[in-house]
Amino acid sequence: MTHPDENQPAPAATGSPEAPAGHDSPEAPAMPAPGPAPAADPAPSAAPEPPQPSLELRRALADVRTEVGKAVVGQDSAVTSLLIALLCSGHVLLEGVPGVAKTLLVRSLAASLDLDFKRVQFTPDLMPGDVTGSLVYDARTAEFSFRQGPVFTNLLLADEINRTPPKTQASLLESMEERQVSVDGQPRPLPEPFVVIATQNPVEHEGTYPLPEAQLDRFLLKVLLPLPERDSEIEVLARHASGFDPRDLGAAGVRPVADPGVLAAARAEVRRVDVAPEVLGYAVDVCRATRQSPSLQLGVSPRGATALLATARAWAWLSGRMYVTPDDVKALAHPTLRHRVQLRPEAELEGVTAESVLGTVLAAVPVPR
Repeated sequence: MTHPDENQPAPAATGSPEAPAGHDSPEAPAMPAPGPAPAADPAPSAAPEPPQPSLELRRALADVRTEVGKAVVGQDSAVTSLLIALLCSGHVLLEGVPGVAKTLLVRSLAASLDLDFKRVQFTPDLMPGDVTGSLVYDARTAEFSFRQGPVFTNLLLADEINRTPPKTQASLLESMEERQVSVDGQPRPLPEPFVVIATQNPVEHEGTYPLPEAQLDRFLLKVLLPLPERDSEIEVLARHASGFDPRDLGAAGVRPVADPGVLAAARAEVRRVDVAPEVLGYAVDVCRATRQSPSLQLGVSPRGATALLATARAWAWLSGRMYVTPDDVKALAHPTLRHRVQLRPEAELEGVTAESVLGTVLAAVPVPR
């Protein structure tokens, strides 16, 4: 499986990058096929065997890519991004033009993982209670009862989240951070796992409400979905010509190959991935360097540094290792940090982008050996 948008130096254990053409944002390299974990360096016979990722769990998540591929063509990298978010209990902001299968991608992912899925179309007149739920008066009992909103699910697709006013956008903050909804002073826990996957259109800004920095920082990853390559687009048309119906995943053959129990077990393994002090220092140095960049008025916060650590650990586990390398940090820096930095106006006028600043930072920060 691949990680989204474009070429990025690959971790030593993963091989060469695989990324769609025609996009200009570096991303993580291709995820290797599950197999035996890389051999550890020779050690004295008395030393215990180093822990290895579960081959069974990794194969189960690799099967998810196969199932999603039955419905979605050319977005394998985005599937890896969403799996990383699920392994880290994080949320994802998907950015892409209309028609690149954002909704179909999330629906097929939920189906292959046997997760509950709900979609909310964010509009200017959407109210917070339409998302979180509200108290409804029952005339028969003369009491108020709570009616759950669509946020009570495993995968919530917040479609075009930037088309609804800040008041409704903010209604997701507690859900995303605390995994609960408070109504009338009573907290109500959300199902586990719970992941928000929000989408926005990068080319149309009229009548939109840009997400505030505080909410952008709640998203673990910002994934850029490019247009498919020519061969992939031909495959899309060929499937439709042969009767493929995107509204009927069952007819396409998408079936559950994993479940929340598999995700929970994989998360437990990811939390045990080892991170050497030198790699911790490297991740911190990368984030601190963004705060000193003359092109940025806002650098990466400590929350962003912890997010980079979490995604690097998940990527290392998916790559078959129980330890993080500096290449893992570099591979996940762009999708994890691109939405956490803010350019100075004068830098934007000069054509500087968040991607170019992050690339400069990664090139400048010394890599531990």
